[in-house]
Amino acid sequence: MLPIRTSRSARPVLAAVALGVSLTACSAQAASGPGSSKSQAPASAAAPAKVTVVDPAAGRPVSVTASGGTLAVVKVADAEGGVLVGRTGAGGTSWTSDRKAAPGTSYTVEVTSRTADGKEATTRSSFETPEPKEVNKLTLAPGKNTTVGVGHPLSIVFDLPVTRKADVERQLKVTTSNATEGSWGWVKDYSGRDRADWRPREYWKPGTKVTLEADLNGTDSGGGWFVRDYRTGFTVGASQVVKVDLDRQKLTLERDGRAVRTIPVSGGTPGGDKRSWRGTAVLMAKEGTINMNSETVGLGDAYDKMVDHSMRLTWSGMYAHAAPWNAAYFGKANKSSGCIGMSDENAASFYAQVNVGDPFEITGRDTKGTVAEGNGYGAWNLSWAQWKAKSALA
Repeated sequence: MLPIRTSRSARPVLAAVALGVSLTACSAQAASGPGSSKSQAPASAAAPAKVTVVDPAAGRPVSVTASGGTLAVVKVADAEGGVLVGRTGAGGTSWTSDRKAAPGTSYTVEVTSRTADGKEATTRSSFETPEPKEVNKLTLAPGKNTTVGVGHPLSIVFDLPVTRKADVERQLKVTTSNATEGSWGWVKDYSGRDRADWRPREYWKPGTKVTLEADLNGTDSGGGWFVRDYRTGFTVGASQVVKVDLDRQKLTLERDGRAVRTIPVSGGTPGGDKRSWRGTAVLMAKEGTINMNSETVGLGDAYDKMVDHSMRLTWSGMYAHAAPWNAAYFGKANKSSGCIGMSDENAASFYAQVNVGDPFEITGRDTKGTVAEGNGYGAWNLSWAQWKAKSALA
């Protein structure tokens, strides 16, 4: 999973600066003409509007107010040209930026005000927000502009703890090409980090285009500030579901609801820690030839071997892969160390057919439990009501 680079957008704010700056525009005095009558009272010039830039406290938008007049134009820009767009309130005497000011950023504020008699004046000021003490970053999956299977959620892993989950979730906007119903849910990644996944109510429809706008710049996660926005998007590919029956030691690949091939397999050995997980796991990555070491998953009997056509299903180490050393058990018995093994030939062709994001629906009486939400992409093992309850805004 790779961080996504984004184009520069208006950068929001983080720390407070004691501004409260009051700026008053000067106006010219009315001149008396050479033929003016002494009996006439001089024209009275309207007092200029008083413009105040309200202190943009930590994690808050920039505010501007006017007294004795209205706000005609307000422009707030950073040193690199990023602009904070905003809205003028009813009556035209207040303005608030849509976004928060960004941490560690210098801003200029240019305000054109207008008095009741239509005279305009322009004032300028500047302020700088302090650098954040802690910066939170994130990693997005799937990767940008990728095509994935119907089970892949939109997943965000945060580097630092997120204790203000509702504030963060409000800044995450998911758009789909067909108005797919879905919800954010907060889980702990297998590494213990906070993670937010957006899961559809049901598997994605093939061809769905998904985009994420994470306008996080200037948002306090509770464990650190975000100092940039993120953008990503992906497309959903073919409808493929892999059904693994460990009671019968077979794997069936279904495409558009129809079985296209069945493969004899051998799953995890019954009766102990070597049993396989059950429930729905999502193909996380096609890793090819990798080194597998039993010590990394806490198994007692040590083994260390190179394994071909490896397809990761969980962070805890369950894969589907080639296992020629178990050939005597394919289709007959479960004798692996927890993975789903098959012949070299079947593994090679199956590896070529499946896609990252394809769900594996695993059944079997003697398994060690259901895949947890954070152990890979286990959100599908919760009902829709259970998943929606994991949203910070539920």
